[in-house]
Amino acid sequence: MAATEDVTESRLLLAEYDRIKEEQKTRIGFRDNLLYFTLAASTAVVAITLQSAKAQLLLAIPAICLVLGWTYLVNDEKISAVGCYIRDQLGPRLAELSGAGGAVFGWEIYHRGDASRIMRKRLQTAVDLFTYLALPMACMVAFWCSPAVQPLLVIVSLAQTVALAVLGWQILRYAER
Repeated sequence: MAATEDVTESRLLLAEYDRIKEEQKTRIGFRDNLLYFTLAASTAVVAITLQSAKAQLLLAIPAICLVLGWTYLVNDEKISAVGCYIRDQLGPRLAELSGAGGAVFGWEIYHRGDASRIMRKRLQTAVDLFTYLALPMACMVAFWCSPAVQPLLVIVSLAQTVALAVLGWQILRYAER
């Protein structure tokens, strides 16, 4: 009986807070590393392409950027969702249970009021679009302008262009958070 008496809604909510903050922290590290890995992988493909003079290898970069860009976007969305959940659900429930006069987990609200936040979000969106959209599109244009153009590879590159457009649209859509 004593063990169940120690389990209160407040304790459960605080334990949930600890777990989702840990998940958020892990996702932030993973997301940030995806950006670096994308740039490193793209640089490696460009280097191999230049050494081998096989322009069709440039079509690997859009594939890399699509897979890693989508993974980046999903992690970024989950990071934002955790913050939103804490601000809109968990914090108010704990404030009510504790009788706190104001918001709990104030950092979740405070850091969003930073005067530079909007500019930082716009710059981050520009970096994301450059990395996951402009870079692979530049590689496709380089491929299209090369003598390696073949009908099947053009079809592949056009499909990649459509997929990149969808990814770019999703990046812009989620940038509002």
